[in-house]
Amino acid sequence: MRSLLSDNSMVRLCSSPLLLALRKKGSWVLWAFCLTTTFANAQSVRPRPVVKTDPPHRANEFTLAGLRPGRDTVSRATSLYRKADDHSDSQNSQVSWTDKCHHEKLVLDYDAERKVQVIRVISAPEREASACAPPPGLSSWKTGLGLRTDDSTQKLLKLYGAPDSKSPSTRDGQPLELWYYAFDWAGPDVPQVMEVLCTREKDGQPGRVVEITLAAPSL
Repeated sequence: MRSLLSDNSMVRLCSSPLLLALRKKGSWVLWAFCLTTTFANAQSVRPRPVVKTDPPHRANEFTLAGLRPGRDTVSRATSLYRKADDHSDSQNSQVSWTDKCHHEKLVLDYDAERKVQVIRVISAPEREASACAPPPGLSSWKTGLGLRTDDSTQKLLKLYGAPDSKSPSTRDGQPLELWYYAFDWAGPDVPQVMEVLCTREKDGQPGRVVEITLAAPSL
């Protein structure tokens, strides 16, 4: 019987009204066959279970060097890091501190109300280093989750997940890679952008962080 009828024919033949008619007329064999076929077809089209996958890891950032862009002021930065670099306060609404012991520079962009809008921690060339005792607080130039300059890109991935984009960049002629993170998904009350400048992977070795920028507005 199965070889003589197509699947569509079996569906029409084994429809509920016809099953009842066959039973009333005593066609028990054909009626039982239709029941078996209908049950088998129902089993074959059972939907497959949906395999759940974990969402990709991502995390937003609030602070860099102990400061929160869009909230903290230059006065708070001065209370943390004491005297700024000479003349930095008068150049393009920026103020900076240089840590020659750790080869780093902290640069803040601020608005007319002296509220910090952009924070940058930049690894300075080794030629700027000199024998010194680091001033209080300068060793804390890291993100809230603990990312520092000279950390590996593996640590960057572990802390924040994959960036929204990567693009080639350079600094002082050195080929670099810019990792861009947008935090608008976390809401308007958090810093919106983090950019991390890294050296490129070479000979199987991961890149290293050379500059971190955290900003309240979009860059």
